[in-house]
Amino acid sequence: MDGWMDGWMDGWMDGWMDGWMDGWMDGWMDGWMDGWMDGWMDGWMDGWMDG
Repeated sequence: MDGWMDGWMDGWMDGWMDGWMDGWMDGWMDGWMDGWMDGWMDGWMDGWMDG
């Protein structure tokens, strides 16, 4: 019984951590890319329009 509980808890924790890390990384990368692209495009357009 102990072995079964250990295995179940290990699997559950591993799956939870993997899912959480994947979701966190995806969200962070998406937000970073969006912000970077927005800032870059804004600056580029402003400079191009001014020039």
